[in-house]
Amino acid sequence: MRIQALPTQLVNQIAAGEVVERPASVVKELVENCFDAGATQIQIDIEQGGVRQIKIRDNGCGIDKEDLALALSRHATSKISSLDDLEHVMSMGFRGEALPSISSVARLTLISRVAEADCAWLVSADGTEQNFNPQPDPHPQGTTVDVRDLFYNTPARRKFLKAEKTEFAHIESLIQKLALARSDVGFLLNHNQREVLNLKPTQSEQDQLKRIAAICGEGFVENAIKIDYTASGLHLYGWVGKPTFSRSQQDMQFFYVNGRLIKDRLVAHAVKQAYQDVLYHGRHPVFVLYLELDPALVDVNAHPTKLEVRFREGRMVHDFLFQALHRSLAEQRPGSLAEQRPGQPALVVETIDVQLDEVEPRPVVSQQTALPMAHVADNQVNDVSAYKVSSGRSVGSYQPSPRPSPSFLANQVDAYTRLMPEKSTPAPVEPESAMPPLGFALAHIHNIYILAETANGVILVDAHAAHERVTYERLKNHYHSRAIVSQPLLLPIKLQVSAAEADLAEQEQALFMDLGFELNRSGPQALVLRSTPALLSKTDVDQLVRDILADMLTHGTSQKAQETINSVLATMACHSSVRAKRRLSIEEMNALLRDMEKTERIGQCNHGRPTWVALSHQELDKFFMRGQ
Repeated sequence: MRIQALPTQLVNQIAAGEVVERPASVVKELVENCFDAGATQIQIDIEQGGVRQIKIRDNGCGIDKEDLALALSRHATSKISSLDDLEHVMSMGFRGEALPSISSVARLTLISRVAEADCAWLVSADGTEQNFNPQPDPHPQGTTVDVRDLFYNTPARRKFLKAEKTEFAHIESLIQKLALARSDVGFLLNHNQREVLNLKPTQSEQDQLKRIAAICGEGFVENAIKIDYTASGLHLYGWVGKPTFSRSQQDMQFFYVNGRLIKDRLVAHAVKQAYQDVLYHGRHPVFVLYLELDPALVDVNAHPTKLEVRFREGRMVHDFLFQALHRSLAEQRPGSLAEQRPGQPALVVETIDVQLDEVEPRPVVSQQTALPMAHVADNQVNDVSAYKVSSGRSVGSYQPSPRPSPSFLANQVDAYTRLMPEKSTPAPVEPESAMPPLGFALAHIHNIYILAETANGVILVDAHAAHERVTYERLKNHYHSRAIVSQPLLLPIKLQVSAAEADLAEQEQALFMDLGFELNRSGPQALVLRSTPALLSKTDVDQLVRDILADMLTHGTSQKAQETINSVLATMACHSSVRAKRRLSIEEMNALLRDMEKTERIGQCNHGRPTWVALSHQELDKFFMRGQ
């Protein structure tokens, strides 16, 4: 057959195949148009799950009468006019395909009025981009798009739609996500003439938290950590759930880039890495996060639905997200939470302005010049007391609390005595006004749980879990403060890799040296491994190097080596921590409480289990109906 131009309606229907997957797709395109129009109130009326009718009304700036026909024509938009505009786009829509695509598979009516017009104007469209005949209408300022009988002229597409309840569930979930993106906009959602969602515009952070609670639940807000982090021109803010408040599914993860809801593997990977040693196995974190950056650094035109984006500096964004979340989670110590009033969400603001490229790599020292950590690795923390922890701000940096005589403690918990200084004077009991965040110990219940009285109530501590985290953070601090110990291999390991992996290994040779690996290229698709981190002497380093290269090719960075090192340190910490059924003295329990107050990520053990829980005066009173 000869080459021929396709009919306009068919072209729009083909475009609709990419943009209009189901009724929720129509709602997304139209609501995002409302955002671009500056609307502060949006009403969405749905009939029969959106198949019969989708009607969206806003109070935005409206469309001029002369532009109505263009609004319903493909590749016509007011949002970009040049390639430079496209590379710096901040609007939600810009392709100029949504309205003509929708009109080609449904019966569409558009009514709009600008502020200075005497009346609104109404046009209907069928995807042919012809026979527009504007009619006057009493509609107020703003725009209404009425979409009826979706896929009426493409019955094959209609057969793929699910039940009415399922399709509306997709719409409701979408509106909730969009409402989190724009808390300054009010949303009214009706289904079959019944109000389902009514969210008022927010004026303050507390109002925003109420909206988040209405969508994500009160539990999320009560267990939220506030993030506010700035570095290298990137700004991340929002809320993440504590590691102990997690989900079995990834259904409560909302991430927005310059106000646009996205799903991105790079973002997911960075979040997973930040939570990797505080989250229980098989659980997923919850978050509502907003990333702001120069529009030129992100390509929002990577996918027709605009749910996926492409970061121009992916590695920088990944490292930024990881650092922001990792540091904010690390700062969650009991002292920062004790000052919260009962019933108030635990919010901690972390605003830091640093340059990512200012971080200097850790030096790699030889096996012969760095005996301490090699000794720890070989002897499973046989003499940790020999290592003094610095008082800097690095991970786990603190001085342990005083304790009673070493001989007495040795009969109780041998491992814990090795982590405490040679002092015999217990910490003096201070008045309640100066009571520390975790209070003072009262009893060791069932030889497992520490019961302590605090200024606001009582707490229960799992002694083994808490001491495991204290020990783990201390070991990590030791390991990194003394630099990574590199151990030469008796026989070098030859690795067969792809050409791309060999190129990457050659380019990132300095990075591998920082991690303790001496990795050289020996051919187009071959590498030779001559040295490895001493702590990983019993690890399958062959596979580890391959995993690091695969991660770097996919995400631009890798934490595989660090994860493996942490795993070894976590095992060491677990085996050297207080065991259940070991009776602790009051002095020992208080010493552990003081160490907990100074330890990062103390809310969870190395396996993600909670280390302590609190009961306030009000909660205790409720148990016994006091004051009722």
